[in-house]
Amino acid sequence: MNSLKPNLMVRDVKKTVEFYQKNLGFELVMAVPETQDSVLTTIPKDKKIVYALVKNAAVEIMLQSEDSFKKDIPALKELEAGASCTFYIECENVENFYEDIKDKVEIVKELFITWYGVKEFYARDNNGYILCFAEAKK
Repeated sequence: MNSLKPNLMVRDVKKTVEFYQKNLGFELVMAVPETQDSVLTTIPKDKKIVYALVKNAAVEIMLQSEDSFKKDIPALKELEAGASCTFYIECENVENFYEDIKDKVEIVKELFITWYGVKEFYARDNNGYILCFAEAKK
């Protein structure tokens, strides 16, 4: 195995890309319009987007529209966006990152040091997914 890239079912791909760019420092790698006839490197205002890949350093997250996801994977048709898991993202300067985003996103667990010495905090994205940002104590 080489990598893990979660593919998140989201209500609105454009709004979710904007959330991740504006609040969490991700950049758009590529997007696919509803017509599924091209791969875009920017998101035009006049097209519905059904899939996007965003990246921040080595962390990549795929975002797929709810309709498209349920069509591709029928086993998910009864589920809603959101998850019963957290996404654990290791990062540098977690305290600075926390200060940068704490007023932009919903913090569900404030910055703290775990019993095993890692600084962490948890935030919720605009689709209900819980993201943990963590930095090993030096």
